[in-house]
Amino acid sequence: MSKKKVLIVDDSSFSRAMLKKIVNSTDYAEVIGEAANGDEAVEAYQELKPDLVTMDIIMPQKGGIDAIKEILKIDSSASIVIVSTINEETLGHETPKEIKGFVRKPFKEEGVLEVLGKVLK
Repeated sequence: MSKKKVLIVDDSSFSRAMLKKIVNSTDYAEVIGEAANGDEAVEAYQELKPDLVTMDIIMPQKGGIDAIKEILKIDSSASIVIVSTINEETLGHETPKEIKGFVRKPFKEEGVLEVLGKVLK
């Protein structure tokens, strides 16, 4: 079985490294790319066509919500999981309904694996 391809988007290199370690520890997914802001995320999505995107919300230049909306215009079936310090309730109506999951920072490995498993398996 081929592994699912994951794109990690976060302005924190520490968060990207932690998420990459968690994703690559699974037998069903692998990180194929990283982006540090929304502009890079949209570009990487078009280039890499990942099965899943983990998206931070607060980033320099283009934020996560705008990047999510652009990615969904490109591919309405894109699988996107938000990974953010902002909780779901605070985001509320801003969060596109197409979002597949939510991981709250600071995240724990078990929480990330639970959401990844639901979305990718």
